[in-house]
Amino acid sequence: MYALCHGVTLRPMSIQHNSRLVAIVDDDESVQSALQDLIESDRLSALCFNSAERFLDSGARYEAACLIADIRKPDTSGLELQAKLKADRCRIPIIFITANGDAEMWIRSIHDGAVEFLNKPFDDAVLLDIVHNALERSGNG
Repeated sequence: MYALCHGVTLRPMSIQHNSRLVAIVDDDESVQSALQDLIESDRLSALCFNSAERFLDSGARYEAACLIADIRKPDTSGLELQAKLKADRCRIPIIFITANGDAEMWIRSIHDGAVEFLNKPFDDAVLLDIVHNALERSGNG
């Protein structure tokens, strides 16, 4: 299988069902690339999507053990994506990232089950710790 970023195939990867796969949903290609590099530098697998719709249509929600999603996107917001996943009873741990978050978003996302809400810029080591905690929570740590 191949890692996808920006809607194109980038590099081959070995991904197994229920693996330590991290899905990344962000409309900014530079953020996708940076997050993919960070996740893969820690010997985890990553799939990138530039929209919530592409993520949902891909079926990756059934394979990914963790989701990193921008909370503010031009299409479906991170909170709307979280609500769709919750309605589908998909219990993937979600880590929200944002450059423009507010207290109301933070409260709502955490109340609805998000693992964490990080403001950009954030420390890479902190994000990796949170990802590993989320993987443990999903039984893939």
